[in-house]
Amino acid sequence: MPAISYQVADRTTRGYLAVPPAGAAPGPWHGVVVIHEAFGLNDDIRNKADQFAAHGYLALAPDLYDGKSWLRCVVGAARQLRARSGAAFDVLEAARRYLAARDDCTGRTGVIGFCIGGGFALLCAPRDGFDVASVNYGEVPEDAENVLRGACPIVASYGARDPMGTKHPERLQRALTVLEIPHDVQVYPGVGHRFLTEPTGAMAVLSKFARMNYVESDAADAWRRIYAFFGEHLAS
Repeated sequence: MPAISYQVADRTTRGYLAVPPAGAAPGPWHGVVVIHEAFGLNDDIRNKADQFAAHGYLALAPDLYDGKSWLRCVVGAARQLRARSGAAFDVLEAARRYLAARDDCTGRTGVIGFCIGGGFALLCAPRDGFDVASVNYGEVPEDAENVLRGACPIVASYGARDPMGTKHPERLQRALTVLEIPHDVQVYPGVGHRFLTEPTGAMAVLSKFARMNYVESDAADAWRRIYAFFGEHLAS
């Protein structure tokens, strides 16, 4: 599917929309907002949106950087994430509304994020409108119990070899257990950060030194859990 534009307050922003292919079960379909990692809306994230569409979801990957280089935007995005407010959250909420309002959407929506996008997906979980969230190697606030009160069900995947350590998934597991929010938090012992993306080109070289190793079996298991969790909590 081509890039699209949708309204955010008094301006438009860009995104990538993936629709279930011909031969898929007929719509309307559940919607999923796919939040990109620190490197922006790249081919890997578009492929992940296409993957959701192939599984019968209407997937929209918004461009939080609005077409600008990730080098110019990543610091600002990180500041908004830690402040828990800013234009990025407006873009994500507008993406959810755009999907929910479409005739080919059921109105039920999930959110999934990777890296910095995982942090944003986690903070979307307690906000109105999302029915399920998937968090993948993103930051978890120290006051997670307060932040996540009233959150939708959450499935989360982390790598034990991530330079960020395992304190984030441990904190998330504790908070969701205390809050009695349905969840599935998994730490894979043999992988690190960004393990759901098989690196290519220059990233393949960088990955060897940055503990971003890809293990096909672990990645496949994480996707299995994500689709099962979304299937359960968006169908209800």
